Amino acid sequence: MIVGIGGVSTSGKTTLASRLKVALPSKSLLVICQDDYINHINDIPKIKSRVDWEHPLSINQNTFHEAILSGTDKAEIVIAEGLMIFQNHVISSLFTRRIFIDLNYATFKERKKADNRWGSEPDWYVEHIWNSYLTYGLPEKSMKDILRIDGAKSYDITQIINYLYHGKLD
Repeated sequence: MIVGIGGVSTSGKTTLASRLKVALPSKSLLVICQDDYINHINDIPKIKSRVDWEHPLSINQNTFHEAILSGTDKAEIVIAEGLMIFQNHVISSLFTRRIFIDLNYATFKERKKADNRWGSEPDWYVEHIWNSYLTYGLPEKSMKDILRIDGAKSYDITQIINYLYHGKLD
């Protein structure tokens, strides 16, 4: 099973993947993070002289795709997660199940301001992250069978596991 988890920065993608790993201890589960497959910094577009990590060209789609495929030889469940996870149609077509974590702008902004993993981000770049999410991160409206979760609220992990195994959208 290959699961794609998408959503804006700080929406809870990595947290959900970690919770699934804990909730399914008897299953071999591999998490592959899109952020780990970046292109060389010279090949990534810039915005205001700053590296634009929020652009699809920041991701090495070929190595990311290969990692997902090779993950199926190592684990029963492969979870691929990232901001632009549904942007590449070849990669998106690999997913047995798709989960999208919605997050409203106010909650995103609040969480992003508190997120100092890469240092403090200027306001203009936080706005750029949001706009890139709207451009590259949202699943296409035509995409079927996608479980949507509100990232600002708590959720029941057993319902998500039920969706993974049975494909039922409640």
